[in-house]
Amino acid sequence: MEQIGRFLLLMLAVAVVTFALVSLSPVDPLQANVGQAALLGMSEEKRAALAAYWGADSPMHERFFAWFGDLLQGDMGTSLRYNLPVVDVIASRALNSLALMGVAWLVSGVLGFALGVLAAMNEGRAIDRVVKGYCFVLAASPTFWVGLLLLMVFAVGLRWFPIGFSVPVGMAASDVTFADALRHMALPAITLSLVGVANVALHTRAKAIDIMASDYIRFARARGLTRWQALGRHGLRNLALPAVTLQFAQVAEIFGGSVLVEEVFSYPGLGQAAVTAGLGGDVALLAGIALVSAAVVFAGNLAANLIYGLVDPRMRPAKGVRR
Repeated sequence: MEQIGRFLLLMLAVAVVTFALVSLSPVDPLQANVGQAALLGMSEEKRAALAAYWGADSPMHERFFAWFGDLLQGDMGTSLRYNLPVVDVIASRALNSLALMGVAWLVSGVLGFALGVLAAMNEGRAIDRVVKGYCFVLAASPTFWVGLLLLMVFAVGLRWFPIGFSVPVGMAASDVTFADALRHMALPAITLSLVGVANVALHTRAKAIDIMASDYIRFARARGLTRWQALGRHGLRNLALPAVTLQFAQVAEIFGGSVLVEEVFSYPGLGQAAVTAGLGGDVALLAGIALVSAAVVFAGNLAANLIYGLVDPRMRPAKGVRR
């Protein structure tokens, strides 16, 4: 029940903040969605009717309570930019974003953990310096810049990957194969993975160095175990717990990076829809996407709490003890 209460409070806070920020932005939803030329050519009566239809002439608190009342009934409203129910817009784009983020999340976690352990076990050597240099450069590089660089080299220059979109241009949806979708998703996923590796690898390296310097690892070495054997038998569990924590914390960062990556590669996902909604003052769509993203991040943190007990039995709550 406590987790459900936190989730409901989080959803309420996200809804209020998102709705308020978009409503207070200087973007005029009428001009952004109709166009300045078309808006100037309208009569005052038609402008007023259009503003009333979209609710742009109502106070912010009235629009929020009307939208929130519909949300409690399962209706997220209608998108101004796409002229479709928000649920339909999110459903049509969620699969692309979740597939992209899922691949990037998994690859960055596994690769970052492996590189961090490898660097720690070779502390001070050339491979350690290479891994640290790679991580420092990628950690300081904006996601969109890395995406543009990869786009110019591998899509424009070498032509190994398509320039953008999630499917080939002009191809019917029924003719798109899994290989086509995977090829279009490869470069955006690689971009997110390369950037996401840095934090995981650096944190894993630091924790692994501390573990290798601990007393129980020294005792294991004194019994004749090699460094790798001591780490594998006695250190991996202690190393896995912070790695799991950091990996699930990466969900929010990967979602934020996917917004920029989807724009660079014109990848039709929730990130691109969020940018479109923000530029067009589409409050309902942006609030809906914010709620979905907050739910995904909350689910990631909840999953981390559940996995803690599997990784380390000491983290499991004692029976009969209320927490």
